[in-house]
Amino acid sequence: MRSRTYKTEGIILQRLNVGEADRILTVFTKAQGKIRCIAKGVRKPTSRKSASIELFNRTTLFIARGRNLDIVTQTEVVESFPKIRKKLKAIKAAYHVVELVELLTAQNQENARVYEPLLSILRTINKQSHATRRQISGFEKELLRELGFGTPKQDSQAALIQFIESIIEKRLTSIEIFKDI
Repeated sequence: MRSRTYKTEGIILQRLNVGEADRILTVFTKAQGKIRCIAKGVRKPTSRKSASIELFNRTTLFIARGRNLDIVTQTEVVESFPKIRKKLKAIKAAYHVVELVELLTAQNQENARVYEPLLSILRTINKQSHATRRQISGFEKELLRELGFGTPKQDSQAALIQFIESIIEKRLTSIEIFKDI
């Protein structure tokens, strides 16, 4: 029988506000892969959890199993990547890589070989306050190979993006939002 509570470390990929004070999180963890959970009351001004569940943060989550969604009971920041939030190019790069992981990975499937490159590229973006096109392309190709999709035959950025969009069957939001930057 599974325990009613568990502890996991993960990177916050997405946040969705629900109700007046709650937030649904999509988190990529090393042990469980991509999970969705709810942080109740986190949007209240008195919440102590809100700072640790910002996008891109590497956070330790203490979670109770719920009926539909697991419930975050406690959080602790492991790594926050503060320089990412200071430059628009860094935000663009970080948002792009977390969007790729969110769209290309299946829920509740462990994949440590995706977690480590994701953490590495976020550290690179934080350290340099941006990432080069070559570094992002390298991450995209590594992610596609690790997930079993392979890479496009043509070795160009346009072909790579088109290949990814054909897999997810929609346009990447990060490409549309930031194409003028």
